[in-house]
Amino acid sequence: MQGDKKEIDLEFIDNLKFDEKGLIPAVVQDIDSKEVLMLAYMNKESMKETLINKKACYFSRSRKALWTKGETSGNTQELKGFYYDCDKDTVLLKVRQKGVACHTGSYSCFFNEVLQNSEMSQKELIERLYDLIKDRKNNPKQDSYTNYLFEKGLDKILKKVGEESAEVIIAAKNEAKDEIVYEISDLIYHVLVLMVNSNVTIEDVLEELKGRER
Repeated sequence: MQGDKKEIDLEFIDNLKFDEKGLIPAVVQDIDSKEVLMLAYMNKESMKETLINKKACYFSRSRKALWTKGETSGNTQELKGFYYDCDKDTVLLKVRQKGVACHTGSYSCFFNEVLQNSEMSQKELIERLYDLIKDRKNNPKQDSYTNYLFEKGLDKILKKVGEESAEVIIAAKNEAKDEIVYEISDLIYHVLVLMVNSNVTIEDVLEELKGRER
């Protein structure tokens, strides 16, 4: 699919290999994080609904009916890409997920870990740091610098953000890359503390950035 504004020729659907019940498995992937969110099933009708309305629509095997993702929960999936595999018996949806994808409350349905890659993505690293800071706020630990900032309150946090911003500027003026990296890391940490203190999530910021991109 090349862009949301292009009219899609739906005739390709008739060439796909649906099973005896008229269904085809649909793998759903987050277009930003590349994380696999869920596996669902589609029939021809739900596929057409998805491609026309740009909102993920599936076929519920238990209810024997179409269901648009997020119609009751608000956790919608905006269609950004649609592909089928070489055997024409599986489709891939690339979506922009709003909220979580799994009914359990997890972001992805694939949270039962058997083997984990020890390398974290940049997004996972930032999210882990954010969650750690949030945990410090909710479960204070003695001698924790993060808890010290929360105890002192917003003015102290803002002061540190200002100080670290100034340190980044000085490092940049000195054209010292190692120093710049160090000071930016300090700034990011203090900004995350500010976010947690102000109940601003990483998703809130990402949504704002996505809006600017569009």
